Amino acid sequence: MKTQWRRIASTSALIALVGATAFLAAGCGGGGEKKQSESNGPALPTSIGKGEGALNLVAWEGYAEPQWVKPFEQQTGCTVHTKYGGSSDEMVTLMRTGGGGQYDMVSASGDASLRLIRGGDVKPVNVDLIPDWKNFIGVLQSPPHNTVDGKHYGISLQWGPNTLLYNTEKVSPAPTSWAELYDPKWKGRITIPDNAIQIADAAYYLSKTQTALGIEDPYELTQEQFDAAVDLLKKQRPLIKQFWPFASDEIELFKRGDVWIGASWPYQTSVLQADKVPVKDLVPKEGTTGWADTWMLSSKAKHPNCAYQWMKYISTPKVQAQQALSYGETPVNKLACSEMDKIEKGSCSKYHANAPTSYYETIKFWKTPSADCGNGDTSCVDYTKWVTAWQEIKG
Repeated sequence: MKTQWRRIASTSALIALVGATAFLAAGCGGGGEKKQSESNGPALPTSIGKGEGALNLVAWEGYAEPQWVKPFEQQTGCTVHTKYGGSSDEMVTLMRTGGGGQYDMVSASGDASLRLIRGGDVKPVNVDLIPDWKNFIGVLQSPPHNTVDGKHYGISLQWGPNTLLYNTEKVSPAPTSWAELYDPKWKGRITIPDNAIQIADAAYYLSKTQTALGIEDPYELTQEQFDAAVDLLKKQRPLIKQFWPFASDEIELFKRGDVWIGASWPYQTSVLQADKVPVKDLVPKEGTTGWADTWMLSSKAKHPNCAYQWMKYISTPKVQAQQALSYGETPVNKLACSEMDKIEKGSCSKYHANAPTSYYETIKFWKTPSADCGNGDTSCVDYTKWVTAWQEIKG
């Protein structure tokens, strides 16, 4: 496994949200096209043509491993070239490099996907050309972070919760609430991600503990709600041993015993437990935030047929299972569960691939904060202010 994987919205490179622009139509080579009116957007391909011989990806490190990339190349003749992105902001920037035509696809998390859609950097895809799309868990077939006005701007890939990680020998009794991360008794032993989207975690906690604030969506905050979340994090700041920018940083902090409790991902738990570090994780009683990634197609993709072949391939149960276990996350294809257990006994349950919809509903998945609160209300705090506030929180 790689240890430098990063799923952080960089605070050093702010990508401004831009208004939606006209999306370019791009039918796949040999395929026909559905006729759509201008108001319904560009025509979608109705079949996948012959591959163009190459596919240029922007991806999280670990999303294009030889284990599943090599068979894809052999099956399709599409040679995969991957540029790994270190953050959601970097991925947005890369997809706009050189006028937007340098890369064909991006594995965007929810805090980047809407920016790409609004900026016209990605275009709708025809999910009918992805046979396994019908086997996705229902809530990730058309989620709001990649489906807008009924149009699918890509297909869901993998997902995972943000968890509370703790050292079982140092933290007793076992924690049940996010309140532990704000408790002075753990001063100097706490770590959290170096990530502006962490404000949403504080807001989500407040939505359960200070209901008078009226927080319904931790990514759609009024100024009052936002200020409350920022204030909570500023009070937490003296308790923090270190903010972690990379998963490997948090792993080392726990290995050395520098920290005993922190916000985390299932990946860190798997690595630490494999190294015999006494840790466990959980989704606290309040619920949690999380990520859900999407393979999105560039508006100016030069290899659309290979891109569709990739979406078709990466959605199959076996490949979904391989990536889930390699990275430490959960596949969207329900049929991947049995494939996971073939590779690693008990892994389907371990990564909640067979969990009921109620489990998914406890997770508030990342999305880009914007001024639009919905229903014509534009009083919410947008992402630029989140980034500024995060720098103030860290000091």
